Amino acid sequence: MRTNNEDAFLTNDPLGLYAVADGIGGQEGGEVASRLAVEALFSMLREQFAGSRSAAAFDDSPGADQYISSLRGAVSFANTTIRQAAAQDPALTGMGTTVTAVLLRPRTSIFAHVGDSRAYLFRSGTLRQLTDDHSLVAEQIRAGLITPEQARMSPYRHVITRSVGIHPEVPADLGMFEVEKNDILLLCTDGLTEMVNDDEIARILGSGTPPASAESLIRRANDNGGVDNITVVVVRIEDV
Repeated sequence: MRTNNEDAFLTNDPLGLYAVADGIGGQEGGEVASRLAVEALFSMLREQFAGSRSAAAFDDSPGADQYISSLRGAVSFANTTIRQAAAQDPALTGMGTTVTAVLLRPRTSIFAHVGDSRAYLFRSGTLRQLTDDHSLVAEQIRAGLITPEQARMSPYRHVITRSVGIHPEVPADLGMFEVEKNDILLLCTDGLTEMVNDDEIARILGSGTPPASAESLIRRANDNGGVDNITVVVVRIEDV
């Protein structure tokens, strides 16, 4: 329904790098911030992995800390990049973005997360949310103040408590998760999760190929109202 798209995404199979970003701020600031974020992630991690066939080619045993550090540094670089762009153009003052990124590796993969975009893992019919929303209503749910059903109707449901580009430093949630053959990874902005519940997301992910699932998820979100930009990245793990 919106005339501008403030979402951006990144898919790079050779690096095993996937990300979504949902921008905020001004008439143009949101789309600039999200684009700068995914470009910065790609630039930083491509440089980190220069000379290697792919991220997955690194030795798996000593590398987890290295990859966590690389993702943390990439988010920090994105934060700096956005702030520098805003400082150079008053029209972009106050822009920021969510960032949810995954670096797929053999067996153990890494995620970095800021904001209320999400990463899910779908395995054998079960959908598991890997990330915790940095939003006012999510904090209220975790504190037991409101229910998830109440959160969906809250006037504060779009208020995020952490974003990339707003402050000089941004703490990113970083974590590891195990992957198996035929697992499906879903990254999405809140344009999907506000319109489609987890049960329906799981049903769609389990019923088609990644491209077909992505199209079906976006179509369902639009059918249910589609009040925000909707971006999804769906990746099937073919080998580990």
